[in-house]
Amino acid sequence: MGLNRGMGSGVTCSVENNDAMEVIDMSTHQTFVIVGGGLAAAKGAEALRANDFDGDVVLIAGEDRLPYERPPLSKEFLAGKQKIADFTTHDADWYRDNKINLRPGTRVESIDRGAKTVTLPDESTVHYDKLLLATGSSSRRPDLAGIDADGVHLLRTYDEAEALSKALESTEHLAIVGAGWIGLEVAASARGRGVEVTVIDPAELPLRTALGPEMGEVFAALHRDHGVDLRLSTSADELVVEGGAVTGVKLSSGETVSADTVLVAVGAAPDVALAEQAGLDLDLGGVAVDSSLRSSDPDIFVVGDIAAAQHPILGERIRVEHWANALNQPAIAALAMLGQDAQYENLPYFFTDQYELGMEYSGYAPTYDKVVVRGDLDRREFVAFWVDSAGSVLAGMQVNIWDALDDVKRLVAAQSAVDLVKLADPDVALGDL
Repeated sequence: MGLNRGMGSGVTCSVENNDAMEVIDMSTHQTFVIVGGGLAAAKGAEALRANDFDGDVVLIAGEDRLPYERPPLSKEFLAGKQKIADFTTHDADWYRDNKINLRPGTRVESIDRGAKTVTLPDESTVHYDKLLLATGSSSRRPDLAGIDADGVHLLRTYDEAEALSKALESTEHLAIVGAGWIGLEVAASARGRGVEVTVIDPAELPLRTALGPEMGEVFAALHRDHGVDLRLSTSADELVVEGGAVTGVKLSSGETVSADTVLVAVGAAPDVALAEQAGLDLDLGGVAVDSSLRSSDPDIFVVGDIAAAQHPILGERIRVEHWANALNQPAIAALAMLGQDAQYENLPYFFTDQYELGMEYSGYAPTYDKVVVRGDLDRREFVAFWVDSAGSVLAGMQVNIWDALDDVKRLVAAQSAVDLVKLADPDVALGDL
């Protein structure tokens, strides 16, 4: 007997057996469904097969393309250094060879937990024994007058990145609303293409929420040194539109910044609509899961941006919207889906590349007592540590010191006090602390 599944976009998969007498034992033959079209979804499918799951794997992706990584959209792709093939997680042959029923360009409308089905736009349903939600995030779209005008962009998908990249070919002045990671990475990429850039943000420093004022100063200086006009402590009141196209941004200060292209980059909104409709427990803006990434429904698991996971080392539930979770959480979720004991213990990690500055951050420091720096801030070659009042390292960030990250992770995981004088002394090896 044969089982064939159409997969769209030229991707097909089939499971064939010419023995007409063979009967599949449905008590053991299972179907695992993955919802999402990014790195986390692809890694979920990969991990299931790597752990010898021989049932059906159905991957339902909203975008009509193969699952891909998103960090390059604001960095290497926008800078013209990579094409989408460079950051597509697997090619079409991989899905075919691994018998993954990939359904791109298809959105899941709802989950019926009782029937254990997901409903598609044509009202057909797909049964699941286990379900993995990897729905990610979308760009926050503020209520800003003029946001629908020509020349205004958001950045979360490849199509949006491609549209912005094409616009930059003829852009003289780009205005970016938002001085977070996406906004600053796009600013760096645009400056590399010779575009004049203004960045607008109501905070007094870029990245203040993520890194605090000490490191916010470092990134402010970095961008000013590369000719970016930082308009801080002011917000965008409206976008100026003439003839249907954006021509500038009116600020709360009363000034108007001229621009022929505008990027609105004011954060990401976790896509929890399916989980909420299904009645799963929510927390921290995402879906509440335990350390094995299992939700309040024992047959539904959650990874990536939307996972608000109990962390066994940090001792609290956290939700992190960064690439490393999408890369690493699916391996743990797959083990748990297969009935094995597994916990996601990785410390939060993120990175950025802006101009000549490369950075890696590990740890979790929503509050801290002080920042201890070893190295040269002016040359942007240093390691920074966020410490609490007891002298324990909560998080660390290496900037152009590429052999320091393992020691940073070790100090964070230890959760014990260190000598802060030695911590700041580059003549004392981190490995000796």
